[in-house]
Amino acid sequence: MKDIQFLKELQEELRTQDTDCQAAPRFWALMDYRWRETTEGEHERVSIYSSDEAECYELSEYAEDILDDKYNMYAEEMLEELRELYDLDDESEMLEWIAQNVNDETFPIFEIEESFIVPNTMFLTKKEAKEHIKRNRHHYTKKVHTYAMTAWRAPKVERLMKILETFDWDSIKTK
Repeated sequence: MKDIQFLKELQEELRTQDTDCQAAPRFWALMDYRWRETTEGEHERVSIYSSDEAECYELSEYAEDILDDKYNMYAEEMLEELRELYDLDDESEMLEWIAQNVNDETFPIFEIEESFIVPNTMFLTKKEAKEHIKRNRHHYTKKVHTYAMTAWRAPKVERLMKILETFDWDSIKTK
């Protein structure tokens, strides 16, 4: 009886949920975002790889750390010069300043943000996908969201979804 009730509730949800303009048979996955390396000029941000620390930092974060000058490593006029470049958001000049003034061996990494379908995610309902995000947010970026997809040319999936959406579950006699 619990299974029939589950199927009835699922059927109602499938019938009434937003389709996100996606053709049937539809299912939901998750879309998230990541940074990947690209060429200079095609980039959306620059990161700095520090070989001494074996760490990567976003350029603005790296410049802010230098400007904090916790270890008194830089003369005030050097910091003023970097502060001006930072305030102007001049990437190329900041990169040049870092190359000339930082003792650490650093390399710029030009990056672009790309979207991707999160592997191993498949949900019958948008609600379930949203609940998954809430319960597992720590695995994703802040930009993760549901993404409707069509099981294109998948006749068995299409038939199963049609059954789930149209079958009269009240017609089943239970023991």
